[in-house]
This record gives sequence, C-alpha cells and structure tokens, in this order.
Amino acid sequence: MPKVHIRKRKLTKGRHSLLLDFSPPLRSPKNGKPQRFEFLELFTYDKPSDMWQRQHNTETKALVENIRATRQLDIQNRKFGFISDRDRNSSFVDYFREYTGAKQETDSDNYAMAFRYFLEFAGHDVIFNDLDEFFCVDYRNFMLSGPGIGRRGRPIITNTAVSYFAKFRSSLKQAYKQSLLTTDLYSQVDAISPKETHREQLELEEFQQLVDAPAKSNLIKRAAIFAGLTGLRFSDVQTLYWSEVRGSEGKYHLQFTQEKTEGAEILPISDQAVEIMGERGNPDERVFEGLAYSSMRDCFKGWLKNAGISKNITFHSFRHTYATLQLELGTELLTVSKLLGHRSIKTTLVYTKVKDKKKIEAAGRIKLKF
Repeated sequence: MPKVHIRKRKLTKGRHSLLLDFSPPLRSPKNGKPQRFEFLELFTYDKPSDMWQRQHNTETKALVENIRATRQLDIQNRKFGFISDRDRNSSFVDYFREYTGAKQETDSDNYAMAFRYFLEFAGHDVIFNDLDEFFCVDYRNFMLSGPGIGRRGRPIITNTAVSYFAKFRSSLKQAYKQSLLTTDLYSQVDAISPKETHREQLELEEFQQLVDAPAKSNLIKRAAIFAGLTGLRFSDVQTLYWSEVRGSEGKYHLQFTQEKTEGAEILPISDQAVEIMGERGNPDERVFEGLAYSSMRDCFKGWLKNAGISKNITFHSFRHTYATLQLELGTELLTVSKLLGHRSIKTTLVYTKVKDKKKIEAAGRIKLKF
C-alpha cells in the first residue's frame, strides 16, 4: 500500500517548506495523472528565535501531520472501494477539462467543443459527487435538443451530439478506472443513438400536476418549476443571485451573465416565476442556494410518481417544456429564440418539431363517412 511521508525543502531566511511525498505516486483527483508530491505552502523555522516562532513550528507540524494522516486514510479508503470526501468533492469540470485538453489539437476540434457543450449544460460547479445516472441522462437529453453554441449559433446535428456525448462517457469510464467514481456510469448510461430523436416535454396539464404534487425536496421542486417558467438552463438557475433579480410587479426581469456565453443577458420573467423563488435574500446570496444534482434523481422519481406522470422527465425537460409551450400558446418563434438566449433562430427550430397543434388540427379536418 502506498505510504505518505512528510518531506522538507530548503527555503531562504532559515526556513524549510513542508510537502507530502506519495510513494508510489497516487492519481490526482483533479486530472487523474500520477502525483508524487503535494505542496502544502507551509513552512517551519530551522532555528526558531523566539516564542512565536517556536509556537509556529509546533502548530504547523501538527497541522501537516493531520493532513498526512488524512491522505493516508484516503489511500486506505480507495483500497477497500471507498472514495474520500476530498475526492468526491473535487471538481469534475477541472477533470473533464484536463481530459479533453490532453487530447485536443486546436481550440475548435471535437474535444474542445465537447468540453464547451458540457459547460453550457452544467456550468463550472459540478463535482464528482454530483454525477449519477440522472445527471448523465439529463445531459444526454440536452445534447439531443440540438443546442448551438458556435460563432454562427447553428444547432448541432444528431451525429455531432453522438460524438460529444461519447467523449463525456469516455471520461466517466476513465474516472471509474482511476477510482474517482464508485459507480460505473459509463456502463449504466447508454450512448446517443444516431436515430434517437425523441425528447420528453410536459403538457401544460402535466406541468400543473407537478406544481400540485408534493416533492421530497422543496428546493429542487421550486428550481425545476422556475426553469419551466423561465426557460433557464440548470447552470443558470444554480448560479442565479438575488442581485440579478430586478424590476417590480408586472415588470420583473433577470440581469445576469449566461454561463454558456459569459455574455450579459436581460430576461423578462413573470410574477409567478418571482413568486416561486421565495423570500428575497441578500444581494450576494444565490436564489436557489444549495441546489446540486447529487440529490435530484431521487427527488424527481418520487415527485413524478406523486404527480402520476410516467414520462422520463429530467431538469432539462423543463427548459424544453418552456420552449414548446410558448410556441403552442402562440408566441412567435423569433421571440422564443430571444427568450431562450439562442444566437440563431435555427437552434430554436428544433422545438417546433415536437408538436405543431396546427398540423394536428389540420390532420383531422378531412373526414369521411364509413
């Protein structure tokens, strides 16, 4: 079993820095690469000259020993199939950035774009503990919606979604092999099929059923309904601050920086959307503080059951629902495109394929007598 040792390196002014030496090297939870040393940015005095320096040395050595013991415990946890809190709370975004960055050749190649699309969906705050089957299926649904984030805003075709999602699944496979995930999500979550086009959405009646049904987490319920009333992505709902909620009754709007484009957005929202946010907090507080994917799957399962809905609804389905309901209720395509923050109206066209009530009505106009 690897051991963790405390090492010293000489500094100036009669000091030594302290670091941990992993022997043999361990894989870093950040990028999965072998890691021999962990630099702690701590130091001790070689010859303490007064009481304060002696106290500094005593407390620093105790702190470093505590860190060393924690790292040794991490190693033992991995041996027996456990993942430490430190690893589970590490950034998967950083890991996926390293994974795609190691393989990409240019900023516009498939690996670079695969990472950009993941950021558009999830934002920058995803940790390993957030990853489960529900999260992965939700991301697959997002990719199937044909988002467009390139300079021209063109929606991606299904085969492109297949490629980008495959790279995400491959990173999960590698993370599982490196014991950064306890579950083999690569095997659990199906790849995107080139022929798969169906995207779940809620009818207005079903949306109301979910509003009326109890849910295990009121936070997740409110956030999902808010997404259905505004069309915001999970990443933008999760990172929304009270300082970004502006206006007054009948004239509310959000003034925020969109995660995908890092551009300023102004989005009009309804009084109901503001109501579902709850009591206004401090400007520097998040509206949906504590919202994460880690407990979302369990909540959705019970919530949908309570509402009597058997569809495979995920968080992204609420953005999809917002778009399709707006179109069905008569909102012009260009307006819906702007509300969704699309750069190109072509990206919005994918929502018109779900259901066109005029076509349904037209299909029943020709009637014969049998």
